[in-house]
Amino acid sequence: MTRIIAGRAGSLRLEVPKAGTRPTSDRVREAIFSALESWGVVASARVVDLYAGSGALGLEAASRGASSVTLVEKHPQAAQVAGRNAKTVLQAWRGQGPDIAPSVKVERQSVQAFLDRELARGSGAHWDVALIDPPYDLDEESLTANLTALVPLLAPEAVVLVERSSRSPEPTLPAGLAPIRNRAYGETVLWWSEPV
Repeated sequence: MTRIIAGRAGSLRLEVPKAGTRPTSDRVREAIFSALESWGVVASARVVDLYAGSGALGLEAASRGASSVTLVEKHPQAAQVAGRNAKTVLQAWRGQGPDIAPSVKVERQSVQAFLDRELARGSGAHWDVALIDPPYDLDEESLTANLTALVPLLAPEAVVLVERSSRSPEPTLPAGLAPIRNRAYGETVLWWSEPV
């Protein structure tokens, strides 16, 4: 079972695609959001969740106060699940006072195609937080291409997270990104970086 851990939609259960995704554990998601909240970058943040799967990472950000969340997932079934999960989470704002619900949208396309499209639009800094949890078998060249395309789309004070297997090499950061820190949680390693 996957659920929203904290915030407005805390404890709501999320659907998980039947195949093709690897949901981030509650323990790792709590570590991710403890770090983001300690840095003060969740409230009112514009968040992109690349390789979103069920959308659990991005929707956790929405629950905790992000202003907008974009979930990018190319697999049709997973994108449908992410859309249903977004509707479930946004129910937490119905009839609950004057707080404005975050905007959540699902983009059903490959991460690279999505980033290339956003670059072509030329609209400048988009995101304050980028959450990247690709399949563990994604090759390093593709991950580096994703990160390279992401850099010009980040706000100046943005934070980038890459979640990888402990058996995967350290992500190769392109020009424009510098490492902040990394932490291991069993089989999972969180790699944090920021624009420079």
